Order: sequence, then structure tokens, then C-alpha cells
Amino acid sequence: MGGPVVVPVVEFTITADGAMTVTVDGAAYLPEPFAPGWRREAFPTILDALTARYRSPLRVQVHEADGSTFTDIITPPRERPTPKPWDTPAPVAVVSPPVRAAQPVLHQVAGAGFVPGEDVAVAIIHAHTDASSDGTARTLLTAEQAALAVTGEVILLGRISGTLSIGRIQ
Repeated sequence: MGGPVVVPVVEFTITADGAMTVTVDGAAYLPEPFAPGWRREAFPTILDALTARYRSPLRVQVHEADGSTFTDIITPPRERPTPKPWDTPAPVAVVSPPVRAAQPVLHQVAGAGFVPGEDVAVAIIHAHTDASSDGTARTLLTAEQAALAVTGEVILLGRISGTLSIGRIQ
């Protein structure tokens, strides 16, 4: 058997003016030389870089200026295997009339108060979305997904900020 699983700990400490310090397992994680210091807006960029570097889940702790703390586990996106030439069947020429695919009917749910760029869970959890640069989040649901929300309500949950928004399907 192998040893214990070690998950890197990434800590973000955010000041009242939005400046931010970042550490990974206690060591400073700094911006590129000559780049400006970290700001809250860089949060998603930093997480993307660290998940790509470590290719493992990260324990993320956010310490806000008001003393509140948020903790989450961020997992890297799954890597899709690259198909090999021998795995791909040879193309077969089939002549058929063009068929227009029916466009799905989409329903929107929106909420505000999220950290720009943060991962926002959509419950009934069918997907995740990202908050925009102004801290709003929206998601589109297919008619089938919207039908599962029998009350017509959907929850948007900020995975970093802890912001919870209950919206009605539009």
C-alpha cells in the first residue's frame, strides 16, 4: 500500500482593498516578475494555473479582510485521452439529405454577489458555471433539466464565496 494522500493547501489572504497574497503549502506563490501584485480578480487565473501544475485536487482556503474564511476542495478538469489513429474508424461515405437538429429550449437562472470568475454550482446539480467579472452568475437549463426543478427554483452556490442565490427559472 502507498503512503497517505497529500493534497496541496492553497491559501488566499485578501485585504479590504482587494490586494491578495497566495501561498501553496506555506510557501509564497508570487506573480511573474515585473507583474503587478495579486488582486482578487486573479483568483480564477491562479486556480487554473495551480490545478494545471499539480494535476491533483487542491485544498483552497480564502481568508477575507472581514475575518471570514471559506474552504473548498478544487479538482482539476478531467483529461480526455487523445484518440490514436488506429482507434479511429475509417470514414464511410454516406449520402443523406441534411437534417436540421432541433434547437434546445433553454431557460435562464441568474444571481449576484459572487466572486468574479468563481465556480458556481447549479442545483439541481446538472452543471457548474462561472461568475462573470461583475460577480453575477447565470446558467442555461434544457427543458428536461428545468422540468426536474418542480418548484421552478434553482440554487446557485458560489464555491469560493459561499454566496447562495435562489432564482426562479425564466
